[in-house]
Amino acid sequence: MPAAEVSAEDAELDLELHPKQELAFNSEATEILYGGAAGGGKSHLMRVAAVIWCTLIAGLQVYFFRRLRDDLIKNHMEGPNGFRAMLSGWERCGFVRIIEDEIRFWNGSKIYLCHCKDEKHRFKYQGAEIHVLIIDELTHFTEVIYRFLRNRVRMVGLADKLPAALKGKFPRILCGANPGGLGHQFVKATFIDGAIPLEAYRAVKSEGGMIRQYIPARLEDNPSMTEQDPGYEDRLNGLGSEALVKAMRDGDWDIIEGAFFDCFEKRRHVVRPFVIPATWLRFRAGDWGSAKPFAFGWYAVVGDDFLTPDKRLLPRGCLVKYREYYGVKTDSEGKFKPDVGLKMSAREVGIEVRKLEDGDNIAYGKLDPAAFAHNGGPSIAEMMQADGRGVTFDEADNKRVAARGAMGGWDQVRDRLKGNEDGLPMLVFFETCVHTIRTLPALQHDEAKPEDLDTTQEDHAADETRYACMSRPWIRKPPEDAKPKPGPGQVPLPLPPVASSGVRIRV
Repeated sequence: MPAAEVSAEDAELDLELHPKQELAFNSEATEILYGGAAGGGKSHLMRVAAVIWCTLIAGLQVYFFRRLRDDLIKNHMEGPNGFRAMLSGWERCGFVRIIEDEIRFWNGSKIYLCHCKDEKHRFKYQGAEIHVLIIDELTHFTEVIYRFLRNRVRMVGLADKLPAALKGKFPRILCGANPGGLGHQFVKATFIDGAIPLEAYRAVKSEGGMIRQYIPARLEDNPSMTEQDPGYEDRLNGLGSEALVKAMRDGDWDIIEGAFFDCFEKRRHVVRPFVIPATWLRFRAGDWGSAKPFAFGWYAVVGDDFLTPDKRLLPRGCLVKYREYYGVKTDSEGKFKPDVGLKMSAREVGIEVRKLEDGDNIAYGKLDPAAFAHNGGPSIAEMMQADGRGVTFDEADNKRVAARGAMGGWDQVRDRLKGNEDGLPMLVFFETCVHTIRTLPALQHDEAKPEDLDTTQEDHAADETRYACMSRPWIRKPPEDAKPKPGPGQVPLPLPPVASSGVRIRV
């Protein structure tokens, strides 16, 4: 119990919430994503919610997560707004004790300060009974970690002892996030895509069955930030990239902070389907997967400059991905489960690929070199032939980054996205290639190897696109001011005369 003699000043906590934060705190939803924009007040909301719930519910166990322990301590324990400062009066009164990574309340409630950097670390919480799961920066976690922790959220015995006003609201999950990070794709698919902001709904059983809600928060929803730091908005606007400003200032989930392909823009790279001219060369590329999704794409090479029906100019040599076949699992409502494969056999996939391209005149196919490996039997590539009913492939060039003069596949993709000397993209996608459009712009840099992308993400469509680009190497023409100029006293060499064969030789 608290000490008998308690200072009124120490006993009183200032735990004010702004209207949007109150909406999240009082919501009937039990699985909430709060945030979007930077400065929306999600960290303050999480700390206040954890403390109030612990005071109202005796014996409550709150697990408060951030991916890295250092970030957890710096952002939530220390500083003028951290737990230590917030609860300093109560600690003097004996209402709480802060011992290492635990905050213990007089009524038996606890806040556990937790971190989980890699998926293997999730098993530390195998036996945990989590009454309230709070995750700061959910996009820094993988879907595997989130699903595992959500599975530990339960309230055996305590649910019947809740105050009347709180019944049905626990156990509970409260997450905060900004666009970007390695978990961007699954967070967007779980909470954003197809959902109406602020509307609570029951998730399907395969998604945990909780009452889910997305509460967008922008900078103006947190007046404390603009009052205490008037220059914060200007610094957001000064991030240097219009796309990054939209992500962090406005919470735009279609714009990815720190994206590997930060040059990808839907307005430039996504086109409405049109009839591919019969004279254009067509080919396919593929990335094999079973437990993880497989990805196959069909491409056409633009002949002469071409104006699409919606007035988009495609330059000669541009690659058009006009079809995709992506093996991703869906739930009972038809909603796909990011990065979960169909576990189809190579034979089945090969036959389906053949059916999809019926009538196409495919010049060649490129497939992930790993699919040609022999492990005591026929390779994946051989099985995809399906006794003549499937398709054949050649090994793709699998170089990812440039090294020792060798061309890197990611550079080829990025250069084509950036476009030619006139700014026209040299790689576009039909808007029906939904999984390429969904995953490509969300990919992040590898922290240990920044010139490569993070392969723990859903990168299958990106790999397939890389194989396609490496099969048709493209080099942007240098701008006029970058071309070598004749030195003093030098004149350009004249063109030689026409050879006897009638072919002009250029130097």
